Order: sequence, then structure tokens, then C-alpha cells
Amino acid sequence: MACVLEGPLRISVLSEVTATSRHYVDRLFDPDPQKVLQGVIDMKNAVIGNNKQKANLIVLGAVPRLLYLLQQVSSSPELRTECAVVLGSLAMGTENNIKSLVDCHIIPALLQGLLCPDLTFIEACLRCLRTVFISPVTPVQLLYTTPEHQTVLFNHGAIQNIALLLISPSYKVRMQALKCFSVLAYENTQVSMTLVNVLVDGELLSQVFVRMMQRDQPIEMQLTAAKCLTYMCRAGAIRTDDNCVILKTLPCLVRMCSKERLLEERVEGAETLAYLMEPDVELQRIASTTDHLVAMLADYFKYPSSVSAITDIKRLDHDLKHAHELRQAAFKLYASLGSNDEDIRKKITETENMMDRIVSGLSESSIKVRLAAVRCLHSLSRSVQQLRTSFHDHAVWKPLMKLLQNAPDEVLVMASSTLCNLLLEFSPSKEPILESGVIELLCSLTQSDSPALRVNGIWALMNMAFQADQKVKMEIVRSLGTEQLFRLLSDPDTNVLMKTLGLLRNLLSTRPHIDHIMSSHGKQIMQAVTLILEGEHSTEVKEQTLCILANIADGNTAKDLIMTNDDMLQKIKYYMGHSNVKLQLAATFCISNLIWNEEDGSQERQDKLREMGFVDILHKLTQASDPNLCDRAKTAMQQYLA
Repeated sequence: MACVLEGPLRISVLSEVTATSRHYVDRLFDPDPQKVLQGVIDMKNAVIGNNKQKANLIVLGAVPRLLYLLQQVSSSPELRTECAVVLGSLAMGTENNIKSLVDCHIIPALLQGLLCPDLTFIEACLRCLRTVFISPVTPVQLLYTTPEHQTVLFNHGAIQNIALLLISPSYKVRMQALKCFSVLAYENTQVSMTLVNVLVDGELLSQVFVRMMQRDQPIEMQLTAAKCLTYMCRAGAIRTDDNCVILKTLPCLVRMCSKERLLEERVEGAETLAYLMEPDVELQRIASTTDHLVAMLADYFKYPSSVSAITDIKRLDHDLKHAHELRQAAFKLYASLGSNDEDIRKKITETENMMDRIVSGLSESSIKVRLAAVRCLHSLSRSVQQLRTSFHDHAVWKPLMKLLQNAPDEVLVMASSTLCNLLLEFSPSKEPILESGVIELLCSLTQSDSPALRVNGIWALMNMAFQADQKVKMEIVRSLGTEQLFRLLSDPDTNVLMKTLGLLRNLLSTRPHIDHIMSSHGKQIMQAVTLILEGEHSTEVKEQTLCILANIADGNTAKDLIMTNDDMLQKIKYYMGHSNVKLQLAATFCISNLIWNEEDGSQERQDKLREMGFVDILHKLTQASDPNLCDRAKTAMQQYLA
């Protein structure tokens, strides 16, 4: 009997619930504003803690009507506020509820609501926005940190309206306004430039932020105000040497890194400080001597003090998460600190167990920690001294090579940038890296869809080819392949093209190497040189190409590929008469190599070039105003007089 009754009973109950829900929705359309308001208040009371009722109301179309009422200027402030409260309550239901609200464009409507002068309504909108955005299903790009949404808010007068909220008697309202400014200013020059001139009750907004950073203010307020000024500074609205940056913002962020602060505050403080001083060497120097910051950051690696002693799985997960965040923040800040100054890099590497910590960081389970660790390593790898000492002592190249295997692009870019530095001529790591079979890996990077990876792959090969023996050079040419080499020479990214030309220039150095490579690949190389010299390229690209031609002209047999190519000789003549001195100098250097007296066949080459008018051009260039060009032309002319 129970089984027979179950179906109809459930249908009956559901019908009753749906009918009740329909009644709530119908009341939203009543022509009497007071009845609509009472209907929204009743709906608010009905949905509290009742997920089934929330889902029913969403399915029955309550959300579009609530949003309509919320946005109508004719709606009373109380009605608009109650609508925002109900929407916030609906957002506290399931993830499907959030998806439905987002699909109904709740976010733009609530953002527009922030422009209203009614503080109660603003708070209701902010509460609802917060609920929507803390949900993992809300697309992050919908937040107003994206340029599009920043601009929408900017164009609708949000800045002046939100600025007034900074003097609200409510701490919560002041904080929400401050947080809104921090996301509005982030990487947005237009907004930041406007913020500099905004007045709040007769006081410049930047000074309001400075007051909010004072030590007697809540830490949350200090930190968020510091972020606002940091973003304005990075956007170019405030100079890096402004007192509000050097004397207020930077010291405030350093304070946030101390042991006394909560873990979340230490993480946020370190990451914001790293961002503030990333491009500015003077800020890096000031920070490195403020409150023993470099040593203070070493404590970030000492949490948790004892993982093995923790038996609670939830507590363990919590502590490991914080440990990852702390290490990530510390590596980021060390990377920023050491990106320019040699003394700071030395101070970092001499901090207790620092190099061991970086090496360990390269194999962390957290991808974010690995990325931050390799950023730190890259920053330190700019030091010749560190490459020769600490990098060599800790065999850093081994974990770095391991990191390059199957890593995400973001990690690959940073790891391959670091590898470029480790492959410089003076680095003791160059030899063992070469022996590890790195050439194939680098050649594969040059085929990436990412321009940054293509640049790094070819850059590392360029460094590897510098003053390398013939075996290494031929291995590079073999692994890269002629087809790929010439594909890179027509790459739309100028950086890729420049580094490929640099590789070719390094491969074509030392006469036996020049002759050997040109004997097997000369035809294709000359075609590539022709295409570049005829194409629409920058002066830097053409100068590098002419330098390659000058190297070819220095070969014993390779120079014949130029001498038997009248079209190429005419191009050299054209560039000797060019308006750009760099191109003139490179072209003249090429001719100088072709006519050098001490080499076989020099007389025949001199005669041919004289007939083509090169001597007349050289004679003119001996009168050039540029001293280098003048000297080069005189040196070439002397070959005819010898």
C-alpha cells in the first residue's frame, strides 16, 4: 500500500509548494507599489534557510522581475533594498542558484546599484555581490578588475560616488569602498590618473589612503589602502619616489610581512610589496634595508613548525595550504627584491639555506610554488657572481632541467628564461647542461605556439652556440633542422626573428665553422638573408642580417657565395649608402672582409668590386661624420693601397 500511495502524495505536495511559490512571484507584478513591497518582504521571509523554495522561485522567473524592480528609479529605496536582500538570499542557496543569477545578469545590475546615494541599498548590493563572487562557479572575469568592467564603472561616475563612502560612519561601508577602489585601480591607468585628483571632503584621495594606513587603523584597512596606492603607483599615477610611496606605502607593506601578522596578512603584504617594487631598483634597495626584510622572509619557510605532529587531517590540509601560500609569497618577494641589484642578490643567497629552499621549491607539489621558486631563481640568475658560485655549488641546473619536462607554459617560460642565463659563456653550468642532451628540448620549444617560448628556445640555443666547438654547432643545426630555422627567420614576432639571427651569427663564426656550415646550408642561408634585406624590417633586424653577411664574407670558401651573387653585392652597395649609420657600418664591414689582402683571391675580388663602384663609395665614406664609419672605410681603402 505504501508504494502505491508514494507517487500521488509526492505530486500533491510538490503542486502545493509550486502554487505557493507562484503566488509569491505573482505579487511582484501587482499595480499597487505597497503590495509589491509587502510581497517582496514576504518572499524574503519565505526563502530564509529554504533551498527548495529558492529553487522554485528561480525556476518560476522571480529573478528577472526582482532585478527590474531593483533598477527602476521609480521604485522606493525600501523596495530596491528588499529586492537586493532577496537576491542575496537566493545566492546563498546552491551553486545552480548562483549560475541562474549570473545568467540573468545580476552582476551589472548590482554594480549599477552602487551608484545610488542610499547607503542601506548600497550595503545590500555589496552583500549580494560578495555572496555571488565567493562562489567558485562565478566566472572571475565578471569581476570589475577586468578593464571592460573598470571602464563601465568609471564612465558611470562610480569613482566620485564611491569616494563619498570613504567617510561613511559605517566601517563596513568604508572597507567595501576601499576594496572597490583597489580593484578599480589595478593595472588601469585611466582610473588611477583620475583617482589622484579626486577630493573627499576637501582632502585628496591619496591622502585619505595614507591616513587609512596609519598603525592605529585596523590591519585590513591598512593593507587595502596600501594596495590602492600600490596599484596607482604601478599604473603611473604616482611617482615611485613620492613620499606617500617611500615613507608610507612601502613601510606599511613591510610591516605586514612580520611574524606578528596573521598568515593571510603576511601573504597579501608580501605579494603586494613584490608588485609595488618589481620595476623600480630604488624601491628594491629601500625595501631590502627596511626592518631586516630579507631575513624576515626566511620565517615564511618555517611554517608549519611540525607537520608530523599534526594528526587532524583537516588541520593538516589547512596548514599545508598556508605553508604553500607563504612560500609562494616569499619567493615572489625575493624575486622582486633581487631583480636588479647585485648586493641584494648576494644578501638573498646568503640568507639561511636559501639556495636549498629554492631548489626544493622547484619540485614542490604546488604549481604556484614551483612557478614562484623558478621566478626567484631567474631573478638571481642575472648575477654573474651567483652563476659562478651558489648556482654551481648547488647544481641548480639539475632540478631546473627536470622542471622543464612536461611543465605548463607559464612555468616553462620562466624556467627556459633561467636556462638562457645558465647557458651563458661564463656560467660553469653550461658544460653539464650541454652534456645532458638539452639541445632537443630547446629545439622543441622553438616550435611552440607561445612566442615567449619560441624566443627562449632560440635564445638559449644562441647562447649555447656562442664560441662553441664545431660539434655542438652542427648538433644544433641538425636538431633544429633547416626547415625550422628558416621558419623562425620569417616569424612574425620580431624578438623571435632577432634571436634567430643571433643564433645564425654565432653559428657562423670562426672560419672553419663558417665554411663547413655554408658548404651544406649556404644556398638556403643566402636566400634567407636576401628575403630579410628586401623585406619590411626594422633597422635592428637588417643590421643583424648584414653582420651575418659580414661573417660569411670572413670565410675562406664561404665568401664566394657573396662574390658570385651580383644581386647580393648590389644590396650591400645600397646599404653602404643608406641614411642609417649602423647599416652603413655593417655593410662596409662586409666589403672589408671580402677585399682583405692576406687571403687567396683577394686581387680578383678587389678588381670586381672596383668595377662595380665600391671604391668610389668607400672613398666618400672616409669623409663620413661618424668616426667609426670613417675609420672602417679607411681600413678598407688601405687594402687597395697595400
